[in-house]
Amino acid sequence: MVVLDRLRHFVLVADLGTLTAAAREAHVTQPALTASIQRLEAEMGARLLARGHRRTELTAAGTALLPRARAAMAAVEAGRRAVTEVMGLERGSVRLGAGATVCTYYLPPLLALFRQRFPRVQIFVRETVTDAIVSALERGELDLGVITRPGGEPWLDDELVLVTSPTGPYRPAAVEAETAPFVSFPPGSTTRDMLDRHFPRAQIVMELAGIAAVKGNVRAGVGIALVSRRAVERDLRAKVLALIRHPVTPIVRPFSIIHRGEERMPPAAAALYQMLLDPAVREISAPRSGSRGSGRRARSRG
Repeated sequence: MVVLDRLRHFVLVADLGTLTAAAREAHVTQPALTASIQRLEAEMGARLLARGHRRTELTAAGTALLPRARAAMAAVEAGRRAVTEVMGLERGSVRLGAGATVCTYYLPPLLALFRQRFPRVQIFVRETVTDAIVSALERGELDLGVITRPGGEPWLDDELVLVTSPTGPYRPAAVEAETAPFVSFPPGSTTRDMLDRHFPRAQIVMELAGIAAVKGNVRAGVGIALVSRRAVERDLRAKVLALIRHPVTPIVRPFSIIHRGEERMPPAAAALYQMLLDPAVREISAPRSGSRGSGRRARSRG
């Protein structure tokens, strides 16, 4: 594992920007880490790092090596996990990335079922945005990702709808979506991208990180919101939120599952992947309203 350690030290310097920070993260002394990098450079026959005024930068050779170093580390880790699972030393682990809506409203019943089937498998879930999921998958930090754009294995369709307070100043019968204040998420989130695309003149009065905060402020009458229908099902049934009918909504947002190749998946990840795609299992988490409702739909392309 000596070469792998050197590659790991190199990647840490590239990610953290300084030898000091990389040595701290690797739990080695800075001279030991410097010697490790120097040996790697000797093996590669090129200088990989250049010290700047504040940061250590990659040379052209270092830039070329970095993605291959990440891939090598990911391959070794996947191999180690696969061997230990096959040998029965542990039952494996699976690392999954998904957005807030999927993590909160779609995955829980499916992951609970997976845990029932494989009680000794460790499940790690990272809640983040689509671009970060793709990057983490490429770096080998995740085995599977559920993203909100085409490009992987089609999974489920999520519907985005407009909601408001049934008793607040922006009641469904009177509200004009193009002029009403919107409570939304920060730029970069898929839902916000949809809002900006389909309601370009929307007046944003709040940018909140969580769906609970968005719903709370809409219930209080601060404004209206474009949210996943799945996220407000209970609120609509309890009549603490009301649906706003609009020609553009519901906006259909496709969920896709991505991975680095079925042959590269550890056994536990492959088992979860197959379970997620099982039609009988997928029905557990399918949107209750589906896409069969009346009214015009706007299908997302991003």
